[in-house]
Amino acid sequence: MEHYRQVLVKSFKHDGHLHRVWLKNWLVPQAVRHARFSGQQMHVLINSQTPIVESDGKQWMSKVPAVTFLIPKLWFNVVALIEEQGVRYYCNIASPPYEYEDTFTYIDYDLDVIRHANGHVAVVDRDEYNHNRMLYHYPDMVERKVAAGLEEVLERIHAAELPFDDEAVIWQYRQWVQWMAAAGKHRLQ
Repeated sequence: MEHYRQVLVKSFKHDGHLHRVWLKNWLVPQAVRHARFSGQQMHVLINSQTPIVESDGKQWMSKVPAVTFLIPKLWFNVVALIEEQGVRYYCNIASPPYEYEDTFTYIDYDLDVIRHANGHVAVVDRDEYNHNRMLYHYPDMVERKVAAGLEEVLERIHAAELPFDDEAVIWQYRQWVQWMAAAGKHRLQ
C-alpha cells in the first residue's frame, strides 16, 4: 500500500531568490486520491497548520487546511483553502512545478486568481506583476506563458474543471485526517 510522504514546497522569484517555503506538506499517493483526481497528471498535496517561511526569514503558521494541486506543464498551481464559508481557491500564476527528491519548486509570477467560496472570481496583484516584469526583465516567452496560464486557470474555474471540485477537495482532506489519526502523527483541530 502506498503511503503519504512529507514534502517541502518552495517558491522562487524569476531572479532565483527564495520567495516562500511551506515546511510540512503531505503528498497524496495515487491509491488514495478521490476518483476525480485519480489518474490525473498532477501532484496533490495536503497541509494543515503548516509553518511557512518568508524570504526575509519570518515564519508564520497557516490558519486553514489546504489541498494543493501542482500540475506538470501548466503555468499555474491551485491551493484549495478549506474555510468555514466553504472552499476558496487561491491560484498562483507560476512556472510548472519541478520535483526533486522530497521538494517541489516553482517560480511565482506574481499574478493570482482567487475563486471565493461564493463563486466570485478576482484577478489580483497586477501591479506586482507589472513591477516585477520590469524589475526582473521577464522575457517575451515568460510573458506569453503567464498570459496563457492566467487564461487557462480562468477557463477552468468558469467551466468547473479540475481541480475546482469542492466535494472532492473536502473528501481528499478528510481521508488525510483519518490517515493522520490512524498513524498517530498529530492531533488536528
